[in-house]
Formats: sequence, structure tokens, C-alpha cells
Amino acid sequence: MWKEKGALLAAAVIWGASFMFMKDSVNVLAIPYLLALRFSLGAIAIFAVCYKRFLHLTKADVVHGIMIGVLLFGAYFVQTIGISDTTPGKNAFLTATYCVIVPFLVWVIDRKKPDKYEFLAAFLCIAGIGFVSLTEAFTIRYGDLMTILCGFLYAAHILAIQHWGSDMDPIVSTTFQLATVGAISWLITLQNPATIVPLQADMIGTILFLGLGASALCMFFQTYGLQHVNPVTGSILLSLESVFGALFSILFYKERVTIPVVIGFGLIFTAVILAQTKDGLWKKEK
Repeated sequence: MWKEKGALLAAAVIWGASFMFMKDSVNVLAIPYLLALRFSLGAIAIFAVCYKRFLHLTKADVVHGIMIGVLLFGAYFVQTIGISDTTPGKNAFLTATYCVIVPFLVWVIDRKKPDKYEFLAAFLCIAGIGFVSLTEAFTIRYGDLMTILCGFLYAAHILAIQHWGSDMDPIVSTTFQLATVGAISWLITLQNPATIVPLQADMIGTILFLGLGASALCMFFQTYGLQHVNPVTGSILLSLESVFGALFSILFYKERVTIPVVIGFGLIFTAVILAQTKDGLWKKEK
């Protein structure tokens, strides 16, 4: 069990570090070009290792994988725009709000009312966003607003997986999603060929980390870990992504953290844990 928990924790650490790498990358590469490189590499890597899983594809696999991938592209595209105008730590925590948003999208779509834990999580999350993002003039900067929009798109992406991808092989679904993000990003990039620039040595390392580590390897760690770990434990370990994102930003990106921001981080993290575990956090693992 420790190996599986270690895999989930490793995914959280790598994803947390990726916010800092993305922040540095958007200062050098155009966003569509960056996403094209990252997700194409991730898709190719997974396909090369797991190509046998694609021998019996159905039309539904292809169509649904692409549809889910379109939502994933929207989420990553908006998130990357957001990180260009905010800090990696804020980007990490505001992105994590998708965990709280999901039950309310279900309410809109399926008329299934959120329970008391989800309402409390929403209240804590909104308060946390206020502490993290509101300025003294009670306005939200553009980057934070785009990151909050990213949270909504990630929530929609999760619901799309539940609706269209529940019967798909998770490796096949993941590969199609990554490939779709890569393909759309290349289409946008090719509309402005001037953005395709040679990569310096440090950027090659960054793209390898984002493509092979934060995309391909982390998806494998997540799939492997969640197959063997209690969902409550798994959700807690994965939610640490936001904590590591802020920690790495403070240590290596020299992000300035004020008391209100710390309070906001704490409220959002509490909301995320509550939304994912509800009262299961205090129950014994079976």
C-alpha cells in the first residue's frame, strides 16, 4: 500500500512543481506553442509504452476521448493564461477550487442538490478566494479571474469523464485527451508560425519535465495509485498538489505571501478536503 500512496504523493509533488515551471515558460514561449510541445510529448510517451491498449479501439473511444480532451484544452489554456498574470502559489490554490465546484455543476445538470458538507465547502472556498484574490479596491486581477474560470472548466472536464469516459480504458482516455490538447494547440500555433522558436537548453529540460513528468508520468501515478488506495486517502494525497505548488513558489520563486493570502490558502485547502472527503475523513479505512 505504501508504494501506491507514494505514487499519489509523487504525482502531487510533480504537479505542484509544474506551476513554477509553467510560470517561467510563459515568459519565454507563446502559450499555444508551450501547450503543443508539452501535451504532444506526453501523449507520444504514453502511447509508446502502452500501445497495445489501442489495438481494439472503438468509434466511441475516439469520439469521447476527443470531446473530453477539448474541455481539458480549455482548462489548461485558461490556466496558463492565468499563471502569466498571477503567482504560481495563487494559481495552484485557485485551480484546486474545481473540487468544490463539481457538486454545484451536478446540481445544475442533474438536479442533484449538494449536501451540507458541499455547501460548507463552497462557503469556505468563496471566503478563501476573497482572501487570496481581492485587492484593497475589492477587485480581482485578471490572472486570478482566469484561474478561477479554469476551476470551472476542470470541474466540467471531470463531469465529462464521468459521463463519456467511465467505460473507457483510463490509459486510452488519458492519451486521447493529451493528444487532443496537443493537436488543438498546434492548430493555433500554426496560425502564427513566428511563435515557433528554437528551444534553449533550459527550456528543453522544462518541456521534458512538463511533458514526460507532469503529464505522462503523473497520469500513470494517479491511475496506479487510485486503483489500490482508499478514495478518501487518495483524494487527500492528490489535493496536496496545491500545497506543494505554493511551497515551491515560496522557496524557489520567492513568492511574497501575506497574512490574508495564507488565510485564503488555508480556507481553500480546507474546502477542497471537505468537498472530497466529507465525513469520510474521520471514518476508518476499510
